[in-house]
Amino acid sequence: MLETSARLLRLLSLLQSRRDWSGAALADRLAVTTRTVRNDVERLRSLGYHIDSSTGTTGGYRLGAGAAMPPLLLDDEEAVAVAVGLRAAAAGSVTGLEDPALRALIKLEQTLPPRLRRRVDALRSATVSAAGGGPTVDASLLTALAAATRDHERISFDYKDRRRRAEPHRLVYTGRRWYLLAWDVDRADWRTFRADLVSLHAPTGPRFAPREPPGGDAVAHVLRGVASAAWRVPARIRLHAPIADVTARLASTAGLLTPTGDATCELETGADKLIDLAGFLGSIGFGFTVLDPPELRDLLRDLAARYQAAVSTADGQAGTRTTE
Repeated sequence: MLETSARLLRLLSLLQSRRDWSGAALADRLAVTTRTVRNDVERLRSLGYHIDSSTGTTGGYRLGAGAAMPPLLLDDEEAVAVAVGLRAAAAGSVTGLEDPALRALIKLEQTLPPRLRRRVDALRSATVSAAGGGPTVDASLLTALAAATRDHERISFDYKDRRRRAEPHRLVYTGRRWYLLAWDVDRADWRTFRADLVSLHAPTGPRFAPREPPGGDAVAHVLRGVASAAWRVPARIRLHAPIADVTARLASTAGLLTPTGDATCELETGADKLIDLAGFLGSIGFGFTVLDPPELRDLLRDLAARYQAAVSTADGQAGTRTTE
């Protein structure tokens, strides 16, 4: 009985890990016969799990949505990740999820073993969010986009009063906004869309073969594109510090970092005004060289001269003071 129960949990974990499984593949992973797999699938169905099955050479099993929510199987790391994610959602980063996230978090923490509860409590007490507020996104939209991304299904949606067709690749959260990186079918190129401006049409379209993202890094591509669109004054700065030290100090929303050597890295950043950019660079605590724009170099020269004059004037006045 114990062996059967353990095998059922293992089967459930496999079904949750990817969309489709053949009976032979499941039997191989569980070291049982395909007949045993069929019997175990029926046991899971009796427990409330909706599992679709099909026959033939392309047949197999798929964990689907049922009439009620069955128990989920999470390992230790997944349980901690869910708890932390629910707490972030309860803070209001996704529209309409604050109260449901809090209720789900309470249920989850009630079932966590002490060792995991201590880890979640430690994270909760030691962290505070400093992320700036941004437009919220409906939770159902994020879920639908994530599902289409996972299943490699083409989507159709309205975006800034235009109909778009795209192959979704990745959802990226920058700390202020959610973005969708996708291959635009009609333009035959990669595009980054603000998720809060997406009005999704149902149902999803045909499945597609996933493409390699630009440069092999979806997050870097989105951050670079967001930077060029969000800042009136874009800039490239060489920082005289290892990228690990810079990453530890700067938020991801500060810009895109690229290593250029063991002791240097390049930052693609920007601001609405040159003076704001100069102030930011002066506050980060690292030596730097301005690569672009030239106007920023001119401003820094002017500021340096003014600061030097201010210091020289103060030193001269201090030297002429007399004691009464």
